[in-house]
Amino acid sequence: MTCRTGAVPAAHDPPLHPVPAATAASVPAAQRRILTVLVLSQVLSGAGLAAGITVGALLAEEMLGTGLAGLPSALFTAGSALGAVAIGRLSQRWGRRPGLALGYAGGALGSLGVVAAAAAGSAPLLFVSLTVYGAGTATNLMARYAGADLAAPERRGRAVSTVLMATTLGAVAGPLLVSATGEAAHAWGLPRLAGPFALAAVAFAAAALLLSTLLRPDPLRLARTLAADGAAATPRGGEARTREAEGKAGQDSEKTVRDSGEAPAGAGDRPDRRGLLTGTSVMVLGQLVMIAIMTMTPVHMRAHGHDTGDAGLVIALHVGAMFLPSPLTGQLVDRVGRLPVAAASGVTLCAAGAVAALAPVDSVPALAAALVLLGLGWNFGLISGTALVTDALPAAVRARQQGVLDVGIALAGATGGLSSGLVVTAGGFPVLALVGGVLALAILPALALTARRTGRAA
Repeated sequence: MTCRTGAVPAAHDPPLHPVPAATAASVPAAQRRILTVLVLSQVLSGAGLAAGITVGALLAEEMLGTGLAGLPSALFTAGSALGAVAIGRLSQRWGRRPGLALGYAGGALGSLGVVAAAAAGSAPLLFVSLTVYGAGTATNLMARYAGADLAAPERRGRAVSTVLMATTLGAVAGPLLVSATGEAAHAWGLPRLAGPFALAAVAFAAAALLLSTLLRPDPLRLARTLAADGAAATPRGGEARTREAEGKAGQDSEKTVRDSGEAPAGAGDRPDRRGLLTGTSVMVLGQLVMIAIMTMTPVHMRAHGHDTGDAGLVIALHVGAMFLPSPLTGQLVDRVGRLPVAAASGVTLCAAGAVAALAPVDSVPALAAALVLLGLGWNFGLISGTALVTDALPAAVRARQQGVLDVGIALAGATGGLSSGLVVTAGGFPVLALVGGVLALAILPALALTARRTGRAA
């Protein structure tokens, strides 16, 4: 397998060591090892991710009131934005291993801070700790890029989906353990809602330890080394000899564009700006809608007589839908195309908003169906958008740019989380769900424009 770009690392990055000729042949084995380690770390970190989703809003409502119930989601997604920048810069300079490990360590520290804030009843400590906790949620999502670093272009969707799929076990188990961890926390003299965050601290710390010791070789550094090695091995005099092969490759690429709807990546070390914009837009809008509706669902349910066990079940099903369909989504992204799957994201998110708005307040199955659709639509958007962004970025600048792009995703989540409580206070949960569904349809015109431009370019 060869890397699709001949980019060389930036001058400020650490020097890359020469790679023996046998290394290229060993890349598939390295990729399998990397995916195995990432899968294990995602299983652990998924439990940490679920704590903020399930009880963050309930903890804030208990401490601050319903109007500010969306604040935890806003804070840890804002912290996720800061974490994405830091992780991206660390990964760009030193590789994926230290970037991801330090991100999970930050998530563990923030989780411990939330437990302390709940025990002390300290709102300022809660705010700071939730922001730091966001580093763990950022790392959980940014790990998907590590899975794609060494993947062939035609397998990137499946590589991303493998990493996301692994989050399912921990992320689904976390909400189902709300009652058990709450009882354990109560037995230790802590508030019940602090229990899931205590579990998150252990889970994030274990993921950090696993990555720091076992993620070898570092996928990003190896990808950059192979890219530089491939560029150095191409003789200038070989340009004429490769034109015939490039012409055939161009015909094959044109057919791929017509069949799938995606644009080829930019040549050399230049990012494909259209792919970047499209992929980022899909992920940002999906995150905004998903976070807004998801955050207020437990609050909406408790306001109508449901207990935390019912809310935990609905969120568990939602988180399962966020990650469990990933293998199928990855297959669709690779075989059908990035743009069609992104369009399916907008339609599915709109359907989720409509079902949530119309669901009877006493019906757990109806709310669960809405949240399953919400998770599925987010999954479509995240995997297709990640594939578009990875296609568009050369290895030399990939990690830094991915960190910047994930800032937009995190800020969209912060906006959705912060505004969700205000919208529910002013107009009710059905209004929030309907507004989210309509916003999701904004994905479609952007995708149609990109498909037309791509078709003309082909």
